[in-house]
This record gives sequence, C-alpha cells and structure tokens, in this order.
Amino acid sequence: MADADSTPLASVAAKSTSRSAAARPALSGTRLSDRWRLVLVWLVLLIVPFVAPNAYLVSLANMMLINIILIASLNLLVGYGGQISLGHAGFYGLGAYVSGVLNVKFGLNAWAGLPAAAFLTGLAALVIGIPALRLRGLYLSMATLGWNAILVVMFNRLIDVTGGPNGLLGVKPFALGALKLDTDARQFPLLWLVSFVVMLAILNLLSSRIGRALRAVATNELGADAVGIDSFRTKLLVFVLSAGMAGIAGSLYVHVNQYASPDTFSVSNSILLVVMVAIGGSGLYWGPILGALIYTAVPQLLLDYEDVELMLFGLAMIVVLLVAPGGLAGLPAVLRRRLARRRPL
Repeated sequence: MADADSTPLASVAAKSTSRSAAARPALSGTRLSDRWRLVLVWLVLLIVPFVAPNAYLVSLANMMLINIILIASLNLLVGYGGQISLGHAGFYGLGAYVSGVLNVKFGLNAWAGLPAAAFLTGLAALVIGIPALRLRGLYLSMATLGWNAILVVMFNRLIDVTGGPNGLLGVKPFALGALKLDTDARQFPLLWLVSFVVMLAILNLLSSRIGRALRAVATNELGADAVGIDSFRTKLLVFVLSAGMAGIAGSLYVHVNQYASPDTFSVSNSILLVVMVAIGGSGLYWGPILGALIYTAVPQLLLDYEDVELMLFGLAMIVVLLVAPGGLAGLPAVLRRRLARRRPL
C-alpha cells in the first residue's frame, strides 16, 4: 500500500492543513473573542425572518443553517483532521431516514428522532470507521465513497421502509405542544438555535485537549504517536462526532421539508460538500458559514440555466479556488500579509 503522503488527495489535505494552521490564531486569548463573534453573527442572523421580503428567502435561510451544520461537521474531519471523507452526504441521509422512518413507521415524534438520528449515525460511523480509518489518503476516500454508494442503494431498494426512489412521504414537522413548526418562519428559530449550539460545540472542541490532539495528528501522525497521543482513537472519535453532527442536520432536514429523497444524499453531493469546505476555507472556523452560503445560494441563482447549471457551478468554484486557494475565510489574512509586504520599512 502506498504511503499517505504519496497520494494526490493526501498532499492536498496536508497543504490545506498547513495553510489553515498558519491562518488560524493561537488558542490562548482568542477563543473568547471567537465566541463573542459567534454570538454577534448569530444575533444578526436572528433578524432574517423580520427583514426578508418573502417566505422563500426565509426558507433559503433555513436551508443555509442546516448546511452550516453539515459543512462545519465535515470541516472538522477534513479541515482540522486531515481525513478526506467522500461519504458525508451518506451520513446526512442516514440521519434523515432514521428520524423520518421512526416518525412515519413507528410514530416517534421529531424531538425523539433528532437524538436517535445523531446516535445511530454516530454508531454507524464507529462501525465503518474502525476498519476504514486504518487506511490513509486515497484509500480512505475510496472506502467512504463506497459506504455512501451502499447507503444510496439501500435508500432506493428498501421501498417498504424508505419509500424507494419516490422518497419518504408523510414526515411530520417539529411541534411545541399543539403548535406545529410547519412554516418557514416557525422553523427558523429552531434551526437558528441548533446551528448555534453545534458551532459553539465545535469551537469548544477545538480549544480542548481533543482539538489539540486532532491538530497534532493532522500535522504529523507519527510525531503525535511519539508524544503519547493515540492517533487512531483521535481520528475515530472525530469521525464519529462528525457523522453524528451530519445526522443532526439530516434529522432537521427531513422534518423541515417533511420529505426525503435518495437523490439528495448521493455520492456527487458528498464530493460537492468537500468542495464547499475548500471554498469556504478548509480548517478555518468561519469557512463553513461561507461554504454553506455558496452551497445554498448558487444553485438558486442558476435555476434559469438548468441545462448548464453544473458547468457554471464548476467554473465558479474553479475561479474562487484560483483567486483564494486557502478559501474565502482565509482571504483577510492573505490580504493583510500582502499589505504588510508592500509597506515601506
């Protein structure tokens, strides 16, 4: 088996990790300010339902909040952990179908389905991760891609359970007593709160001992092992946490849309999620917000160009990556460095 450093995907991950490490502020004295920035950003987001001119824009804001959870969870694994997974949309779909099926087939309410989706998705990641994370680079990517493909086949073939290609119908929304959260405006506060909690949890994780161990493993796995860090256990823990967060996003998705289709969770969407991590800023805390914004808004802007939507989307992504190879969230740091070089001594 080839060494991880000899594969193209592994070299990209290593370069992304080194760039993000340079762009990331030191842990001491910065996390508090990051928390205040997070609070400020989410307070600004809170006014969206009041200023949006129509329900359609509120629905897009809802999807963006779900996508923030999804992309932030993948950024934790790919950007900070240096592990390239092409199966994240599969975990997203598993969370959606677990919560949706428990609701439709077993009468479990959405509030119970949310933790069940996170737990069972994390459990599936544990089972898959034990053998898969012993692989490196391209081989790990192939293993996770295969896992995603298997899930899509199951979503399509288990017709009596999942609804098959026609999708899972009849999913009930979240409810507070007799009040059903079945409109965009009513759903927004729930998605706003859950996405805030997830982003805060990721921030706390990154500043913890586990976060420091994760960075060490991503930078130099052999060196991390040499100083007493169990690199395999660290990678497995983050893989499970990342999948569990994707399961939360899937549960929110299915109860907000009251429907799930296998097409939403395809391998191509997993690849696109990795691209969104890179565009937003791999290994940068604020990158997923920018990635989610692009992931949500650009397809809507290209609806009038359905025949060439994929080509235009691809070209747009190439341009962004050429202009900002470290991601959009890394642009301010790049501009500051360039301005510093031009200043006279």
